[in-house]
Amino acid sequence: MAEDWSAVAEAINARAIELALKQKEIAERSGVSHAIVREMQQGRIQRRRNPRTLEALSIALDWHPQHLNAVLQGKTPPEVDAQAMPADDPLVPLLQTIIRELRGLRAQVGTLASRIDDGSREKD
Repeated sequence: MAEDWSAVAEAINARAIELALKQKEIAERSGVSHAIVREMQQGRIQRRRNPRTLEALSIALDWHPQHLNAVLQGKTPPEVDAQAMPADDPLVPLLQTIIRELRGLRAQVGTLASRIDDGSREKD
């Protein structure tokens, strides 16, 4: 079955409305760049993405980590296991914040590395 990137865009947009999240907030929560979030929400650029990108967006949208991958493949997304997410534990939100920050830092490092590579190629 072909990948359905328009279904992914529709799912992200519907969930963003449901959770009242803006693109910038989704990017911050997921650690995915704002540009990629915008591309995916618009559904105009339909190309293979790193599976971690779909996973990070799924988690940021309070879905099962494999939710968007299932949508992409035309499958029924798995349900979030409520027992696996102890809401009463005060460390859970803190750990989620740390994970989002690390993803954001990873994205920034990737951007800086590509700029450094581009700069070194220009000197050659």
